[in-house]
Amino acid sequence: MIYTRGQDIFVLDMGEPVKIYELAENMIRLSGLRPHKDVEIDIVGLRPGEKLYEELLINNEFIFKTQNGKIFREEKPFDQITFSDSEIPNLDKANKKEIIEFLLKKVTSFNPKNVE
Repeated sequence: MIYTRGQDIFVLDMGEPVKIYELAENMIRLSGLRPHKDVEIDIVGLRPGEKLYEELLINNEFIFKTQNGKIFREEKPFDQITFSDSEIPNLDKANKKEIIEFLLKKVTSFNPKNVE
């Protein structure tokens, strides 16, 4: 199953939050050992850039379901997409194939099948 054309942004529904401490205890038990007896768990705090929780962004108007209910794809409509001058090729001299290739790279919702 193909979900992308190469430049898509995906949002994954990871399910319910899991406490890392409980996850560590369960992993130790699944290994046949006892937490806090056979294996100690040290709490060292957050490192720079780490978060306490992740936000699920599937309520965004540009986020759409894929065939897999836990994978979502971001698609911005054409009028919401901007490019800097340096990103836009010399379109007045470009042929149809070059323009389609440019749009495929830059616009996730672009479908070349709809181009005449």
